[in-house]
Amino acid sequence: MDYGVRLMTLIAEVSRDEDGRPVPRHELAERGDFPAGFLVDILGQLRNAQLIRSHRGGEGGWTLARPGDQITVADVIRALEGPLASVRGVRPHELANQGGQEPFISMWIAVRSALRSVLEAVTIADLAAGTLPSAVQAIAADPDAWDSHRGE
Repeated sequence: MDYGVRLMTLIAEVSRDEDGRPVPRHELAERGDFPAGFLVDILGQLRNAQLIRSHRGGEGGWTLARPGDQITVADVIRALEGPLASVRGVRPHELANQGGQEPFISMWIAVRSALRSVLEAVTIADLAAGTLPSAVQAIAADPDAWDSHRGE
Protein backbone atom coordinates (compact mmCIF):
# COMPACT_ATOMS: atom_id res chain seq x y z
CA MET A 1 0.00 0.00 0.00
CA ASP A 2 2.87 2.38 0.81
CA TYR A 3 4.45 1.70 -2.58
CA GLY A 4 1.15 2.46 -4.30
CA VAL A 5 0.70 5.78 -2.51
CA ARG A 6 4.33 6.74 -3.15
CA LEU A 7 4.00 5.70 -6.79
CA MET A 8 0.86 7.79 -7.32
CA THR A 9 2.55 10.76 -5.65
CA LEU A 10 5.59 10.42 -7.89
CA ILE A 11 3.41 10.35 -11.03
CA ALA A 12 1.64 13.49 -9.77
CA GLU A 13 4.95 15.24 -9.07
CA VAL A 14 6.36 14.49 -12.52
CA SER A 15 3.08 15.48 -14.19
CA ARG A 16 3.05 18.78 -12.29
CA ASP A 17 6.71 19.57 -12.94
CA GLU A 18 6.82 18.44 -16.56
CA ASP A 19 3.46 19.49 -18.06
CA GLY A 20 1.69 16.16 -17.74
CA ARG A 21 4.39 14.08 -19.42
CA PRO A 22 3.74 10.33 -19.08
CA VAL A 23 6.32 8.71 -16.81
CA PRO A 24 7.86 5.46 -18.10
CA ARG A 25 8.00 2.53 -15.67
CA HIS A 26 11.80 2.45 -15.61
CA GLU A 27 11.84 6.13 -14.60
CA LEU A 28 9.30 5.48 -11.85
CA ALA A 29 11.49 2.64 -10.59
CA GLU A 30 14.62 4.82 -10.60
CA ARG A 31 13.09 7.96 -9.10
CA GLY A 32 11.08 6.10 -6.47
CA ASP A 33 13.71 3.46 -5.74
CA PHE A 34 11.13 0.74 -6.47
CA PRO A 35 11.99 -2.75 -7.75
CA ALA A 36 11.05 -2.48 -11.46
CA GLY A 37 9.36 -5.88 -11.66
CA PHE A 38 7.32 -5.11 -8.58
CA LEU A 39 5.75 -2.10 -10.30
CA VAL A 40 4.03 -4.17 -12.98
CA ASP A 41 1.42 -5.53 -10.59
CA ILE A 42 0.84 -2.24 -8.77
CA LEU A 43 0.53 -0.26 -12.01
CA GLY A 44 -1.94 -2.83 -13.35
CA GLN A 45 -4.10 -2.65 -10.22
CA LEU A 46 -4.08 1.16 -10.25
CA ARG A 47 -4.99 1.16 -13.95
CA ASN A 48 -7.82 -1.32 -13.38
CA ALA A 49 -9.14 0.97 -10.63
CA GLN A 50 -9.03 3.83 -13.15
CA LEU A 51 -6.62 5.87 -11.05
CA ILE A 52 -3.88 5.97 -13.70
CA ARG A 53 -3.68 5.69 -17.48
CA SER A 54 -1.04 4.05 -19.61
CA HIS A 55 0.25 5.71 -22.76
CA ARG A 56 1.94 3.66 -25.47
CA GLY A 57 4.79 4.58 -27.76
CA GLY A 58 8.22 6.15 -27.50
CA GLU A 59 6.92 8.93 -25.28
CA GLY A 60 4.69 6.52 -23.35
CA GLY A 61 4.35 5.89 -19.69
CA TRP A 62 1.87 6.57 -16.89
CA THR A 63 -0.26 9.55 -15.93
CA LEU A 64 -2.97 10.11 -13.35
CA ALA A 65 -6.43 9.35 -14.72
CA ARG A 66 -7.83 12.48 -13.05
CA PRO A 67 -6.33 15.42 -11.19
CA GLY A 68 -4.42 14.53 -8.04
CA ASP A 69 -6.73 16.63 -5.88
CA GLN A 70 -9.52 14.24 -6.87
CA ILE A 71 -7.67 11.08 -5.83
CA THR A 72 -7.47 10.29 -2.12
CA VAL A 73 -5.07 8.00 -0.33
CA ALA A 74 -8.16 5.92 0.52
CA ASP A 75 -8.83 5.47 -3.22
CA VAL A 76 -5.32 4.08 -3.70
CA ILE A 77 -5.53 1.74 -0.71
CA ARG A 78 -8.92 0.41 -1.79
CA ALA A 79 -7.55 -0.25 -5.28
CA LEU A 80 -4.60 -2.23 -3.92
CA GLU A 81 -5.89 -3.78 -0.70
CA GLY A 82 -9.69 -3.68 -0.79
CA PRO A 83 -11.81 -2.17 1.98
CA LEU A 84 -10.06 0.11 4.47
CA ALA A 85 -11.24 -2.03 7.37
CA SER A 86 -12.47 -5.58 7.44
CA VAL A 87 -12.85 -8.25 10.10
CA ARG A 88 -12.34 -11.84 8.99
CA GLY A 89 -12.78 -10.60 5.40
CA VAL A 90 -16.13 -8.93 6.16
CA ARG A 91 -16.79 -5.21 6.11
CA PRO A 92 -17.68 -3.89 9.57
CA HIS A 93 -21.24 -2.93 8.67
CA GLU A 94 -21.86 -6.50 7.45
CA LEU A 95 -20.77 -8.15 10.70
CA ALA A 96 -24.34 -8.36 12.05
CA ASN A 97 -25.24 -10.55 9.07
CA GLN A 98 -22.32 -12.83 9.99
CA GLY A 99 -23.40 -13.28 13.60
CA GLY A 100 -21.41 -10.36 14.98
CA GLN A 101 -22.46 -8.83 18.26
CA GLU A 102 -22.33 -5.45 19.95
CA PRO A 103 -20.19 -3.73 21.08
CA PHE A 104 -17.74 -5.38 18.64
CA ILE A 105 -19.60 -4.24 15.54
CA SER A 106 -19.64 -0.63 16.69
CA MET A 107 -15.97 -0.78 17.62
CA TRP A 108 -15.02 -1.89 14.10
CA ILE A 109 -17.32 0.73 12.57
CA ALA A 110 -15.46 3.36 14.65
CA VAL A 111 -12.09 2.01 13.46
CA ARG A 112 -13.21 2.30 9.83
CA SER A 113 -14.47 5.83 10.46
CA ALA A 114 -11.16 6.84 12.07
CA LEU A 115 -9.23 5.52 9.07
CA ARG A 116 -11.53 7.36 6.70
CA SER A 117 -11.10 10.63 8.60
CA VAL A 118 -7.45 10.66 7.56
CA LEU A 119 -7.23 8.61 4.37
CA GLU A 120 -10.18 10.27 2.65
CA ALA A 121 -8.93 13.72 3.63
CA VAL A 122 -5.44 13.41 2.15
CA THR A 123 -5.15 13.62 -1.63
CA ILE A 124 -2.33 12.66 -3.94
CA ALA A 125 -1.99 16.37 -4.77
CA ASP A 126 -1.47 17.11 -1.06
CA LEU A 127 1.35 14.59 -0.85
CA ALA A 128 2.91 15.78 -4.11
CA ALA A 129 2.88 19.34 -2.72
CA GLY A 130 4.40 18.13 0.56
CA THR A 131 1.42 19.24 2.63
CA LEU A 132 -1.40 17.72 4.65
CA PRO A 133 -4.86 19.06 5.47
CA SER A 134 -4.89 20.94 8.79
CA ALA A 135 -7.10 18.33 10.48
CA VAL A 136 -4.62 15.60 9.61
CA GLN A 137 -1.68 17.78 10.68
CA ALA A 138 -3.41 18.25 14.04
CA ILE A 139 -3.77 14.50 14.51
CA ALA A 140 -0.12 13.93 13.62
CA ALA A 141 0.98 16.78 15.92
CA ASP A 142 -0.48 15.06 18.98
CA PRO A 143 2.52 13.64 20.88
CA ASP A 144 0.49 10.54 21.70
CA ALA A 145 0.25 9.79 17.97
CA TRP A 146 4.03 9.32 17.91
CA ASP A 147 4.21 7.09 20.98
CA SER A 148 4.83 3.44 20.35
CA HIS A 149 2.06 1.77 22.26
CA ARG A 150 2.24 -1.84 23.38
CA GLY A 151 3.11 -4.11 20.49
CA GLU A 152 3.18 -1.46 17.75
